[in-house]
Amino acid sequence: MSGATIGAEASPAHASSGSIGEFFSTYVFSRDHKIIGLQFLFSTLLWFLVGGLLALGIRWQLAWPWAEMPVIGRMLFSAEGGQVSPEFYTMLFTMHATVMIFFVIIPILAGAFGNYLIPLMIGADDMAFPTLNMLSYWFMWPAFICIGATFFMPGNGAAGGWTSYPPLSVMEQAAPGSGHAQTFWLIGVTFVGISSMMGSINYMTTIIQMRAPGMTMFRLPMTIWGMFITALLQAFALPVLTAAGFMQVLDRLINTGFFIPEGLVVNNSVAMAGGGQPLLWQHLFWFYSHPAVYIMILPAMGMVSDIISCFARKPLFGYKPMVYSISGIAGLGFIVWGHHMFVSGMNPVLGMTFMVATMMIALPSAVKVFNWLGTIWGGKIQFTTPMLFALSFVSMFIIGGLSGIFMAATPVDIFIHDTYFIVAHFHYVLFAGTAMAVFGAIYFWFPKMFGRMMNETLGKWHFFLTFIFLNGTFYPMHILGAVGFPRRLADPYHYETFRHLLGLNQFMSVCAILMVATQIIFAYNFITSMFWGQRVGRNPWGANSLEWAAPSPPGHGNFDFQPVVYRGPYEYGSPEVDTDFYPQTQPPPESSDGEETAHDA
Repeated sequence: MSGATIGAEASPAHASSGSIGEFFSTYVFSRDHKIIGLQFLFSTLLWFLVGGLLALGIRWQLAWPWAEMPVIGRMLFSAEGGQVSPEFYTMLFTMHATVMIFFVIIPILAGAFGNYLIPLMIGADDMAFPTLNMLSYWFMWPAFICIGATFFMPGNGAAGGWTSYPPLSVMEQAAPGSGHAQTFWLIGVTFVGISSMMGSINYMTTIIQMRAPGMTMFRLPMTIWGMFITALLQAFALPVLTAAGFMQVLDRLINTGFFIPEGLVVNNSVAMAGGGQPLLWQHLFWFYSHPAVYIMILPAMGMVSDIISCFARKPLFGYKPMVYSISGIAGLGFIVWGHHMFVSGMNPVLGMTFMVATMMIALPSAVKVFNWLGTIWGGKIQFTTPMLFALSFVSMFIIGGLSGIFMAATPVDIFIHDTYFIVAHFHYVLFAGTAMAVFGAIYFWFPKMFGRMMNETLGKWHFFLTFIFLNGTFYPMHILGAVGFPRRLADPYHYETFRHLLGLNQFMSVCAILMVATQIIFAYNFITSMFWGQRVGRNPWGANSLEWAAPSPPGHGNFDFQPVVYRGPYEYGSPEVDTDFYPQTQPPPESSDGEETAHDA
């Protein structure tokens, strides 16, 4: 018997489970957290393709402004005459950000990996509320339909920016070509919020109430801590955005005037009765959307921590400080939203408060970076594909974090606000950071999900090409932003100041095209490995955490024994055992008098 199952008791729930229903109840309207996690995974990967193609439309216009698109571009984008109009360009960057944030990053972290891993990593049979869990996925479908339908409306999509700032976003007359697309966009984002709130309630309850015997809070893997803190952020921040979304829908449909200023004149003829405050939307939106930045990064930090410790073959350096730093990031994340509004005319004293709080949030982030470096230092590093992606996350996150400190300073932000420096920052955090962590997590937990390994050679080609081309795409954006190159403009070269930057933009666009093309390697590896990958056992990586004690892939009920936890998840190189890993379910060795030795986490 493997060390992962020594002393384990048989699980009646698993032993008695047979067929769990017909096809639809098993694979479509499933209440099994693993199937729901895979549903989120497949859906988000498809939307990842859509978001990448939208990004290429943006890069095409910036590299070859007003040039006719190639055949594939004309097929994908029904731009008039094969060209990108200014209105169409506005739709491109609006829908690119919407898809990547609301349909990819948030649901793949919290939806896919949260659903799949939480019960397995805490030793539970399923989520606390399986039906609510199923609904959390299917409430995404109205969002998919509403926002997907906007591509077929006049203007080919919503065009109010992913931030949907009023007054542009609340009146059709002020958003040429947008039509009803903006209303559908708002309804879709509201459904995303409802889905996320369902998930957050489930995650918090499951982690607090359903841990296996011996699984104390400080024996949880960092992945679970990341998911837990993320669920708290969602529970407290999402209601604000949901309420604001309803208010903006009412402004658009019945002119309620929450965000419409009094006496606003549109097209020199249409006067809107109002009395509302456009800045109110910004406060409500960023009160959610800045914590949402951490919703998009904290689970990735947790997963990277688990991957680095596993392949450095060392205990995670500073486990408790890492837990406290995640908690600190979450707490500070609620009091820094105003740094998105330094140029809105806010009181300088208030601006100074937001500036100091934003700079302070760099401290717990730095704690985590040094803990990762401490874990790597002196380790027996195995450069597997998951480890390469995890290490790249750390290095890219450092670049994104350092650029964030520049933007935290009000005088600097006033200059670089709405320039490509901002675009560089959040792409280094969310793509070079979070997306690389997601790739690493897919390669790492793929054997658990499907019982097969992804091809390591293809995985490393995927990593190196993605790493090279993403830096070729996003790093020059810092240079563009430093000279004031504006974002959201279809043709910045209209201004003499920026014409010399055309060549750099063309270089970035070529890198972006190659980066998207590189994902074909990942797609091929992912799909073929599901069916023909090398079969593996329960624990191909020699990891310690609880999910690796379950079968690969886990059956209904997850475990074929009752897991009992004796230690933390990072006992690599323990002197108590001969192997270089010490699973959480393996009892302590017996002492000479026949009694088990105590082992504290």
